[in-house]
Parts: sequence; C-alpha cells; structure tokens
Amino acid sequence: MTAVVASLPAHTDLLVGGRWGEASDGARFEIVDPATGEVIASVASASVADAERAVDAAREALPGWAATSPRHRSDVLRRAFDLLTQRSEQFARLISLENGKALADARGEVSYAAEFFRWYSEEAVRVLGSVQTAPAGTNRIMVLRQPIGVAVLVTPWNFPAAMATRKIGPALAAGCSVVLKPASDTPLTALAIGALLEEAGVPAGVVNVLPSRRSGPVVSSMLASPAVRKLSFTGSTEVGRRLLRTAADQVLSTSMELGGNAPFLVLADADLEAAVAGAMVAKMRNGGEACTAANRFYVHSSVADEFSARLVEAMRELRVGPGLEDTTQLGPLINPAAVKTVDRLVSEAVDQGATVRTGGHVLDRAGYFYAPTVLDDVPGSAVILREEIFGPVAPIVRFDDVHEAVALANDTEFGLVSYVYTSDLAAGLRVSEALESGMVGLNRGVVSDPAAPFGGVKQSGLGREGGHEGLLEYTETKYIAADW
Repeated sequence: MTAVVASLPAHTDLLVGGRWGEASDGARFEIVDPATGEVIASVASASVADAERAVDAAREALPGWAATSPRHRSDVLRRAFDLLTQRSEQFARLISLENGKALADARGEVSYAAEFFRWYSEEAVRVLGSVQTAPAGTNRIMVLRQPIGVAVLVTPWNFPAAMATRKIGPALAAGCSVVLKPASDTPLTALAIGALLEEAGVPAGVVNVLPSRRSGPVVSSMLASPAVRKLSFTGSTEVGRRLLRTAADQVLSTSMELGGNAPFLVLADADLEAAVAGAMVAKMRNGGEACTAANRFYVHSSVADEFSARLVEAMRELRVGPGLEDTTQLGPLINPAAVKTVDRLVSEAVDQGATVRTGGHVLDRAGYFYAPTVLDDVPGSAVILREEIFGPVAPIVRFDDVHEAVALANDTEFGLVSYVYTSDLAAGLRVSEALESGMVGLNRGVVSDPAAPFGGVKQSGLGREGGHEGLLEYTETKYIAADW
C-alpha cells in the first residue's frame, strides 16, 4: 500500500459478518492510480466460497436488523451521514486516487453520497402501510410494507461512494441486510464505507463488502442462493441483461440502472450562455464517465455555429491533470481500455465525416488521459451517436425542426436522461414529455438528487433509486384480509 493510501480511510480486506479478512484462497489483486498507471494497493479478491459466507452472514443478521425500530435504523443512518460529512476530504482524496476524477468532482460525489444516508435516515420512519374497508363491507384491507430480505448490491467504478450509498441507504432503512460487490477498479472507497457503517452502529453481518476480480462467478453464486431476494445493479446494459437472466432462475426482485445515451437539445431560442454552461456540467461531470453524461448534442442550425464556438472555448480552457491536484478540472479516464474505446469512437466519427473542432487525440503523458474534444457536423449515422462514449467528447449534430430533433433523440435503445435548453417553458415541457427517457433536465445540466426518483426507460433499466420510490424497491407488499 502506498503512503498516500495509508493516510486515507482505506481497508484492503473483505468485510464479512463484521470481520475483516483475507479471501478464502488468499487471492489478491492490484489497484492502479489512473493518473500515473502505478499500483497503489493490493486488495483481497473474494472467491465463490467467500460469497457464500457473506450471504450466510447477511441471512443470519437479517431478522435482528429487520426487527429493529424504524427510529433506530434512522439514527444509525444519520450517524453515517455525520461521519461521512466529517471525513469528506479524506474520502474525496481516496476517490480521486483510485478513480482518477478531479478532486472537485470527488468532493461533490462525497457530498452527494452522504445525502443518501441523510435522506434515507428520514425515510426510514416513513415506510407507510394502509387500512381500508373492503368495498363490500365484509372485511378490512390491511397493506403492510416489509423488508424484502437479503440484497446483493453491485456497483460501478465511476461513482464508487455515491452508487454504494444510493443502494445501502434505502436497503438499511427498509430493514434489509446487504452484500456489496464493488467494481474491481475502485474497491477502496466501498471498503471504507463499510468500515464507516460499522462505526455508525450497523450490526455485524448487516453490511458485507466483497471486492473481487472474479465478479461473474461471485455474483452468480450469490444470486443462486435462496436466501437472496433482491439484486440492485448499476452498470452497462450488456452486463445487466446477463444478470437479469441469472436472476430469473430465482425470480429475484431486480433494480437495474443501466447504460445511457443522453441527448442534449439546444432549441433556436435557447440562452446560449446557459446552454454551454449546462453542457459543460452534463458532459464533463466526472470527465464524461457517467451514465447521465450528455452523449449527443442536437443543436438548431440557427445557433449551431455560436454554440459550437462557445463550447470549444470552454473545453479548451479545461485544466487537465492528476485528480489529486487542486487545479485539475479534468482527470484521466479509468483505464487503458477506456482510452482505446474513446479514441476509436472519435476516429470512426472523423472517418464518417465529423470535424474535430478541438482535441480528438490521446494525450502524450503518463496515465490514461484523453483531450477534451468537440466534434461538429457529425452525421446521423455515426457510430459515436449509438454507443456510450464515457469520455470527454461532445459530438454536435445540427437540426432544423424540433420534431426532427425529438425523433433523433429518441432513436436509441436507451432512455435514461435527456437535456433540453429553451427560453420557452411551454415548448420545453412539450419536448420533455415527448422525449423517451426516465428523467429530463429542463434548462439544467444536472438531474441527480437523493430526493428524486432516478432511473430510465427502455434498455436503460428497471425500477428507481432515490426518493421514496427507492425505499419501496427494498420492500415487499403484504395484504392482510382482517375482520374485527
């Protein structure tokens, strides 16, 4: 472990049943700093046997946790919020080190992550049921919400803190126990959150954390257990499809937050200063490595030249460097494969007729850096408009009619989030309703909020995270026909 990691709240072993320990077979894997390509830590790599132990621990801890009062669960989550807030700088630096994102982005993520603990500390006491008289008057209809049971949580590398707390918070509030399988690129943050929850008062076995390079077998073994009743996954649509097939064998309740291909529509009457500012947030938050990142910019022809020029200027001004440097605005991509994918998409777009206005190349420096890029006059058939870019690249497509723009925006298998900029509120709402996505940012470059239901339509996922809806994902509805 490097000196930097040693100074941060980092654990490198598995957390199972309240105990930290090695993998059953002693296997470990290395964590790399994307800004340098250097190894920063070695982490235990869970085996199938470890996964079975974790599920057993969660199963044994479930009855006790489910029986605790909502107020007690609320208090524990509130303490977790307080602890994470107090240690926000330490967590931000840990995220930046293993993920590569700019420190400003990492600080924003920690604040966002902590809010899920606070929100669900408030929601824990609001798991509401209902009682009514049957229409025939023969009995009462009593409806209860009960914890769904042991939940397997699988999180991605791009928001290692927030994607963990967004799942753990509602699960604990509902009375469930969990096994968290974090992404193998960024397990240190998840392990630190596990330790923080222990300190906050979460009983042994209620939260288990299993980093592993053997993700497929480990997750599949947990989903095959009859003790598991819930799967919550955030990641690619391709992996989500496979997990849905596996979950079907046990008929598991599933929450899926999958891929995105977000359109960003700039109408003719848009405030271009606001639109460019929103574009920089929607595109460049986390360096473009986000499922909510604006992926396709549809700009009205009458303002396309000015919008493109302003966006190019803003992208050129970004300071690129290691995430841990305070002056950095854009850090590296997560790994060499990510750089290769982004470079391929840009090269293919250029071959198909797009024009590079700025960037368009891999940066010649240590680490996994790609230049902030704007592509203009991108043809509608370009591959870059069909795939998630997951990098600092903004492709611009021009349109003449708003109906054409909506049709282009909806021409995708994905439907997570869309963005619309216009000075006409009525027109903006009409376009928002016509867009096939679970969320819309209307004159806003950010939609994420712990109090709001986050999720998509089509192949961007199933269910919702955040808001009261996120809590209900971890409950079962029980109807009791009663007479008194």
